[in-house]
Amino acid sequence: MPAKRFRFPKSRRLTRAAEFEQVKRNGQVERGRLLMISILKVNQHEAFRAGFITSRALGGAVVRNRVRRRLRDIVRNHQHLVAGGIWIVTIGRAGATAANYQQLEAEWLRLAKRASILAP
Repeated sequence: MPAKRFRFPKSRRLTRAAEFEQVKRNGQVERGRLLMISILKVNQHEAFRAGFITSRALGGAVVRNRVRRRLRDIVRNHQHLVAGGIWIVTIGRAGATAANYQQLEAEWLRLAKRASILAP
């Protein structure tokens, strides 16, 4: 039953356009070669929530969905490190389509550390 603690339910995701817009308007942005992450500190007492964006500029639906699935899995695997009370929007850039999982993971962790959202 250890797989249960690695669940990443839909309630932990940003899904509404207004939520993404709020993070875009009021959040802090960290840019990398493969990814961009936007962070908005909201309520200290609630769990973090994450959203993922892959634009049509990345390619067709298959390519965009593959990148989005990888990004979601990276956040799911590292969710125990992320501090509570923040909203995170991860945006795939053009290089993300050619990158493998390990490269995306290293980039996301580097940007998350730079944004100071990983709990000590």
